[in-house]
Amino acid sequence: MAISLAVILLLGLLSNRLFEKLKMPGLLGMLILGVVVGPYGLNILQPDMILISADLRKIALIIILLRAGFGIKKDDLKENGITALKMSSIPCLIEGLFVALASIKFLNFTFIQGGILGFIIAAVSPAVVVPFMLKLIENNVGGKKGVPTLILAGASIDDVFAITIFGAFLGLYSGSHINMAIQLLNIPISIVLGVAAGTIIGFLLIKLFKGYDIHDMKKTLIILGFSILLSELEDMLKIKIQVASLLGVMVIGFVIMERLPDIGKELSGKLSNIWVPAQILLFVLVGAQVNINVALKAGGAGIIVILMGLVGRSLGVIISLFATDFNWKERLFCVIAYIPKATVQAAMGAIPLSLGVESGDIILAVAVLSILITAPLGAIGIHYFSEKLLEQE
Repeated sequence: MAISLAVILLLGLLSNRLFEKLKMPGLLGMLILGVVVGPYGLNILQPDMILISADLRKIALIIILLRAGFGIKKDDLKENGITALKMSSIPCLIEGLFVALASIKFLNFTFIQGGILGFIIAAVSPAVVVPFMLKLIENNVGGKKGVPTLILAGASIDDVFAITIFGAFLGLYSGSHINMAIQLLNIPISIVLGVAAGTIIGFLLIKLFKGYDIHDMKKTLIILGFSILLSELEDMLKIKIQVASLLGVMVIGFVIMERLPDIGKELSGKLSNIWVPAQILLFVLVGAQVNINVALKAGGAGIIVILMGLVGRSLGVIISLFATDFNWKERLFCVIAYIPKATVQAAMGAIPLSLGVESGDIILAVAVLSILITAPLGAIGIHYFSEKLLEQE
């Protein structure tokens, strides 16, 4: 495993630098590297590394979401809170339904099979979106109207909707007596529980940091440890109740930054340092999950279904931004920023196949293809259009 780690870090740094030299997002280089060195490419990575890749990706995602929490401004959240809730739900629901209907037409699926595929595809990727939004916040791009904060908050909750409704369609397929209304009611409960858990942990950590003299790096590790435990708590309870742990992780950072701003700034800096190796692991290992041969099975019909989904998502973003003071450029940027798929599709794409869902292989193929199409498209779009469409303070 040590050799695999060395390969990932050294080649990851090189690919990141190379793509930045080419004026392209560095994460795109790392994703492509993962495809090349992963088990479906040259198969350079050792089996032990692939075995623990899910945990490593989760930890890296937690680090970037903690950073996001420290970067969110209270005023921006107040101004755009309702819009963020719309952005977290409306685009996801419309895209999922568009994919479901398109898959009936182009893949000969039933509506339930289409719903399973639709809400795998409908999840936006915080792993891709959040680092870009943090960079914009740090560079004071789009901050006047809180555009990056809006997208940060929306993207972190979007997955809750997608995963919950995916589970409901999976239950319907298996013949379980699923009440869709109750499933939808679980979504706000999940959000409230995530916010509550993050707030409680945040205040406990504030009390700890006020009561004891702890080195900043140790404080950072303590926060990271509690955040990982919160994520694991979600896994333990998910059979009985969903907890939006990723949202809770962001809330931990937000609460500490609000109550202890000086310490918050120091901890945010430490997390920035940890993020350097963590992002390499995250994006290379996400790329390593992509099986291009499987994606090719989706063919032209799969591409049409994905594009129809993106049309639905874009329509959902535009609807969510009604009655805001965003100009057309800012609205267009929000549409572009909501394109990327990666983490959820890599994690959930194979679940229907493993459970014996008919056409599970096609569902997996379309999920993988959605990563190959939307992750580069969204990353390049955000990178290229952010300064053209958003105001720089």
